[in-house]
Amino acid sequence: MVQLGLVGLGKMGFNMRERLRAAGHEVVGYDRNPEVTDTASLAELVSALDAPRIVWVMVPAGDATRETVLELRELLDPGDLLIDGGNSRFSDDKKNAALLAEKNIGYLDVGVSGGVWGKENGYGLMAGGAKEDVARAMPIFDALRPEGPREEGFAHAGSVGAGHYAKMVHNGIEYGLMQAYAEGFELLEAAKVVEDVPAVIKAWQRGTVVRSWLLDLLVRALDEDPELDDLEGYVEDSGEGRWTLEEAINNAVPAPVISAALFARFASRQQDSAAMRAVAALRNQFGGHAVKKVGE
Repeated sequence: MVQLGLVGLGKMGFNMRERLRAAGHEVVGYDRNPEVTDTASLAELVSALDAPRIVWVMVPAGDATRETVLELRELLDPGDLLIDGGNSRFSDDKKNAALLAEKNIGYLDVGVSGGVWGKENGYGLMAGGAKEDVARAMPIFDALRPEGPREEGFAHAGSVGAGHYAKMVHNGIEYGLMQAYAEGFELLEAAKVVEDVPAVIKAWQRGTVVRSWLLDLLVRALDEDPELDDLEGYVEDSGEGRWTLEEAINNAVPAPVISAALFARFASRQQDSAAMRAVAALRNQFGGHAVKKVGE
């Protein structure tokens, strides 16, 4: 049994706490939501843990994570270990690790994949940091990862920053996969010859080379809403796709699929595209092609 402090009990953190407790570990959680928290403050969480402590942070990337790390830096003791399991940018990790190292506090960055299904199915984990810190936290990783061989659900990706870098690339790939399924769905919908689009996509689930968990989730969505017309085609991005493309540029690695998927998300948010207005104007100017005026 391992004792763990868990900061952030949102969709991921809450389910992680439940999975860890089901595996027999003691988890003390803190969240600003009084309905789910176990403690009233970070200070109370730290005081409830036996030294040397392990504290896992699962809060939104950016300022929220940086502020939490700084606060915990003042509360934790030498020999304690802090894990950032959120979707932080990998370049933040060395800064966090250096700040904590000043007080002899260990640091791991862990990319976590599994979404809301992780409680039942387990989470794919990618860790960055020192081998001894990874070994110390391994009982937690083993409880969180899917059943089966460890190497199929957990990787020690490298030094500090490697875990979040690996998760960033993972999410970039995810963008491309989702976009490919989405474009196929739209083409099937547009083709008059195909009369039952959900049935076709469902038939891809076994035996085909495009079967996957993402495809299973698309089938689930179509079972609930066969034409997906209860949704608006507006898609946000949480940053990892942009960071993946920045790294592709920095390393001169072609990434046309991921870039197209990211730009498709940008396009989904435009009710009226200035770029396409410019294209319409140019076609009209050089070729006299018809244009559609506002209000027509």
